[in-house]
Amino acid sequence: MKLPISEKALGVIAVDGVPVVSSRDVADIFEKRHDNVLRDIQGILLGLLKIEESDLGRLNFKESFYKNEQNKKQPEYLLTRDGFTLLAMGFTGAKAMRFKVAYINRFNEMEQFIRSRYIARLEYPELTNMIKIVFDNPEWHYYSNEADMINRIVLGMSSKEFREANDIPKDASIRDYMSPRQAELIQKLQNFDIGLVATIPEFQERKKVLRAYCEKLHVVPKLTA
Repeated sequence: MKLPISEKALGVIAVDGVPVVSSRDVADIFEKRHDNVLRDIQGILLGLLKIEESDLGRLNFKESFYKNEQNKKQPEYLLTRDGFTLLAMGFTGAKAMRFKVAYINRFNEMEQFIRSRYIARLEYPELTNMIKIVFDNPEWHYYSNEADMINRIVLGMSSKEFREANDIPKDASIRDYMSPRQAELIQKLQNFDIGLVATIPEFQERKKVLRAYCEKLHVVPKLTA
């Protein structure tokens, strides 16, 4: 029987700009006891030490802790893609293979998400600078409207609606809660919009062009006005 695997269940997250997964999540997905997974990791670290590759272990298996139901600190490891690969080499069977493929795909998606978010952050000042150049003394809503227009095209809702729908704290970035594909589209539309602001000053006309561009990227989101 094929087991459903959700992206959230896989547990791959970004820590300091690097995709990692907890040894606890790996234990849950592969239906293993966590203490056995910890033992396997420690065996890998010892093996790397013997072949003088201790840096490989240090960089890909980060010691961490979590609190159990009794609020006691328990050890775990945060594994990078390479760390996960080293650990999963020892997992065999058809079901294990399917889970390994799912993890590889999820690491790829998370890496793309991190790249897209980083690029979008670098390029956003270019968009705001273009607004300053094109419009004389632009009011604050010029910037928020432009960003919200892109959010509506990609997400099908405003940033406020997306925040409420996903119960996102006020001090958190909504991009941390987007899918990798959504983050990639935000980056592409934002970059494209820099040129549009310079050539199409009228807001509604820019919106039409951006929506058409989004459709060319083979995306058909549910759009709102």
